[in-house]
Amino acid sequence: MAKLIPLPIPKSAAAEDARSLAPVRPLAEPGSSDPPGNFDRGAQTSGYKSAAAKPQTSGLPSQKAGSGGALQTGFPMPADVPRVLEAAAERARWGIPGAMATVIARHGSAPATPGQKLYIGADGAGFGTVGGGAIEREVLAALDEMLRSKRDERGAKHRMRTFRLGPELGMCCGGQAEILFEPIEALTPCLLVGAGHVATATAPLLARVGFAVTVCDAREEWARAGRFPGVRVLLGDYDEVAPDFPREGVVAVMTHDHALDQAAIEWALRRGFAYVGGVGSRAKAQRTRDRLEAKGFSMEDRARVRMPIGADIRARLPEEIAVAIAAELIAWKKTR
Repeated sequence: MAKLIPLPIPKSAAAEDARSLAPVRPLAEPGSSDPPGNFDRGAQTSGYKSAAAKPQTSGLPSQKAGSGGALQTGFPMPADVPRVLEAAAERARWGIPGAMATVIARHGSAPATPGQKLYIGADGAGFGTVGGGAIEREVLAALDEMLRSKRDERGAKHRMRTFRLGPELGMCCGGQAEILFEPIEALTPCLLVGAGHVATATAPLLARVGFAVTVCDAREEWARAGRFPGVRVLLGDYDEVAPDFPREGVVAVMTHDHALDQAAIEWALRRGFAYVGGVGSRAKAQRTRDRLEAKGFSMEDRARVRMPIGADIRARLPEEIAVAIAAELIAWKKTR
């Protein structure tokens, strides 16, 4: 059975606060009424087991494609400002975008207090408050819209909004609140299929240049916790352990077996990931494309496969290949 190696609990979180900081498991279906749970509970539900002997409440779930940011429970979990910021930052580090509302000013009588923050993530998590009641309901709707809306070429926009509690929201307190809305950009999700020598050099480098890196391998001796600093490690086959990996992410194939490489590339194309690449020679790349054609993949799909992956710097050693891959992925990320 596939195993999931969790990330360490953030050092800033006290043990008694682990539940309030733990990320929710991936959404089941929009509108689900299941309460947020910690990582272990989600792992048990999906059949995964932690590789650690002691249960942990750590690790972020993969973002479910199309979840759009709607809260899993319909309301955010209570959290003070430091915890809200930690939850948002931790998700952004692992490829899950979000949106944040901050109370900037209050005029007259209003439940909102300057400095309060409310965050929702694209994984369905929600933390914090802007005072509750009708104003919080409106803020949650605005945050959800920010997550769902398509970004223009300049990216998602920060914006200020003034809420008039009496005439607009029917709240008897009657004051006003000024709230800042801001998108929380995430690191680019990147799945490395294969945990061999090239992945060992590539994964930590990508993690340092703006990618939320996950490595998966079915070989237990290679997919060990601690081999990849700052990287999530999944023990199992790619189609078992990464079923909800974000479609806007990168899949780079670098296994120990040519047949497995071929199967993983076909899987990535069928799933429609934004970037699909594989390590290999030009001759291997041509054989891969020939097999794709024989199996009915379109010319467009075959052209999408970046193989040999990486900038052409005549790389040979794993560390050189890692630099080439990082260079190409940085360029792709900046221009897409």
